[in-house]
Amino acid sequence: MTTIARPFKHITRISFVLIVFSLISPLSAIAEDSKSIDTLRQLGKAFASIAEKDSPAVVSIKANQAITPTYSRESPFGNSPFDDEFFEQFFGRQPRRQQPQQQQRQPQQRKIIRPVQGSGFIVSQDGYILTNNHVVEDADKIMVTLMDGRELQAKLVGTDPSTEVAVIKIDANDLHALELANSDTLEVGEWVIAIGNPFGLSHTVTAGIVSAKGRSGLGLSTYEDFIQTDAAINPGNSGGPLVDLDGKVVGINTAIVGSSGNIGIGLAIPINMAKSVYDQLVQKGKVVRGFLGVTIQDLTPDLAESFKLKDTKGVIVPDVSPDSAAAKAGLKAGDIVVAFDGQPVEKAAEFQRRVAMKKPGSEVEIIVLRDGKKQTLTAKLEERPSDEQSASSVKEQASEKLGVTVQNLTEDTAKQFGLVGQKGVLVTDVESDSPAAMAGIQPGSLIQGVNRKSVENVREFKEAVDAAAKEGKIMLRVRYEKSSIFVVLTIPKD
Repeated sequence: MTTIARPFKHITRISFVLIVFSLISPLSAIAEDSKSIDTLRQLGKAFASIAEKDSPAVVSIKANQAITPTYSRESPFGNSPFDDEFFEQFFGRQPRRQQPQQQQRQPQQRKIIRPVQGSGFIVSQDGYILTNNHVVEDADKIMVTLMDGRELQAKLVGTDPSTEVAVIKIDANDLHALELANSDTLEVGEWVIAIGNPFGLSHTVTAGIVSAKGRSGLGLSTYEDFIQTDAAINPGNSGGPLVDLDGKVVGINTAIVGSSGNIGIGLAIPINMAKSVYDQLVQKGKVVRGFLGVTIQDLTPDLAESFKLKDTKGVIVPDVSPDSAAAKAGLKAGDIVVAFDGQPVEKAAEFQRRVAMKKPGSEVEIIVLRDGKKQTLTAKLEERPSDEQSASSVKEQASEKLGVTVQNLTEDTAKQFGLVGQKGVLVTDVESDSPAAMAGIQPGSLIQGVNRKSVENVREFKEAVDAAAKEGKIMLRVRYEKSSIFVVLTIPKD
């Protein structure tokens, strides 16, 4: 009997344990659920506290932009996820592919007033406000509405299309201002809160996380380093703050991806980038940037193999401008920049942005790979020339022979005319009744070759044209929109 009783007793003990466990498990689950609910409740209270603290510094902006109607829907960014009416509504007036000098002299169209609505946030108690360039650009009147209902006219302090940052000011004192954080320390996965006026709904608060950092190559601005977030951003949020759990601003809400409303991909300008722009706009009314004087491109696997490199970290320098800061520092075509100012360099866009954020006159250390060996160079940055200065400094005298004016193709003009990835010289003007005009060459065309010889800058173009002029005929390879053709020009022999 003992042989039977022992297993029975053993089974009874097990059953007892299971019964007790079955009674305790629901209690544990209830306790865990209670903790989870408490955590969510605390998080909700944190959001509520931030909203209450920061909302008084967030403003609604209404601007009347004077624009010239355009009948072309062609985007300067090519095939882009932003090329739709929803994105245009969000951004207001969009940059179009501009036509250079000759086409700009066409009869002026009557301008119309277009209302644009966005957001902004106060950053000083005396009324300075940060917002987006596209909200207030070309505006002849800017009105700001505060949370307490006051409506004040603002003056435009300055804009910077290259970063999409703008500063406006209202005449008021003792205003509630937001504190700016250090966006460099922001990490992917952190909670962030967007505050703004989507679709005119005042002081809307949405929460999400930082989905990614360093987003670029979107064609929204020259210098891109966007924070990506899934905090809901919609039309009207543009220019509003993206804040962390301390209520400090980490970014300026700027754009969304998607044509059917918010899909969880919002973009914000890092506040550290905006700080530098803000300081210069307030102090000088404009932004000056560092300039090295090189053309750069990403180091692809094929290029790395050609240079006998094991990895593709770094950017290659195809060309160095004569008498530039780069030339004076000893940079040469074919160098591979692997570090700038003490930090590694991996992508061309990143390198361009970091140079531009430096002040002219700054001395920077540049580490390059040359013939497989590292060299350390020191460059004193110059001031980046304006677009007008850049254009005037590279005008070509060959217009007397061909009847054209050309300039080097820069990154900015390549984006502007849909020529990213192309090489050649850009036609900016064509004289009437000239050989170029007779051949059908138009402003905005890209001349890629002269007499079967490729040309990549105005110096090569001038040399090729001068050499070909002895024959009385010149064959050009010209790119129009998405294709290239050969044209033959007859000119007087030298």
